[in-house]
Amino acid sequence: VRTLYLAAKCVIKLLLNVADVINNDKDTNKLLRVVFIPNYNVRLAQSIIPGADVSQHLSTCGMEASGTSNMKFAMNAALILATLDGATAEILQEVGEKNMFIFGTRADDADALREKQRQGLMQHVDPRFYNVLSRIRAGDFGPPQEYEAALSKLATEQDDYLLGADFGSYLEAQARLDRSFRDEEDWTRMAMLNCAGVGKFSSDATVSKYAQQIWAIEPLSRAPGLEPPSNSSSSAT
Repeated sequence: VRTLYLAAKCVIKLLLNVADVINNDKDTNKLLRVVFIPNYNVRLAQSIIPGADVSQHLSTCGMEASGTSNMKFAMNAALILATLDGATAEILQEVGEKNMFIFGTRADDADALREKQRQGLMQHVDPRFYNVLSRIRAGDFGPPQEYEAALSKLATEQDDYLLGADFGSYLEAQARLDRSFRDEEDWTRMAMLNCAGVGKFSSDATVSKYAQQIWAIEPLSRAPGLEPPSNSSSSAT
């Protein structure tokens, strides 16, 4: 647990240093900025989720299921770029893969791919992945020794999360997303289909399903004369 905690801290530290480099690049910082939002909570989500165009969920298939936040993004018409993991797989069944940007190793293939890595039989890892690692080790994003806890896990034979194996596929998905974003009509169509297709994941649908299948209770109709108070009367009290 301690090792994973240190690796997580390394990743956050690296993210902050990458943000510092990008945000201070005078050629691009008017077009691209990186922001790390600490202490994420519901209040922040209420601003972030409706304002997002894209939701990325990068969990390795079969290891750490992507959570239901991607459902919230889809309900607010953000398109999903993700591995086919967890809740993403459920969303795909409703909106179709052509309206999402799916990449990476499938869960059924992950264990076999890890074994190939351990045996040194991996034939191809996108060279751009190694370029990223070399830039980190060269100190472009701060003292490289600060990231050793994370970098040591990315050697091919130890890369259990398949970052190297999935990196090229991820960049290809990003390129597809960029092309779609330039086509306003196509992007709007996909956004609307995502928003319309995820109604079954709403809290109303979930509560109704629980009521029918688990709690075995029926809706209770409001008795005549027991209408809810108007906004004016409720605010007066």
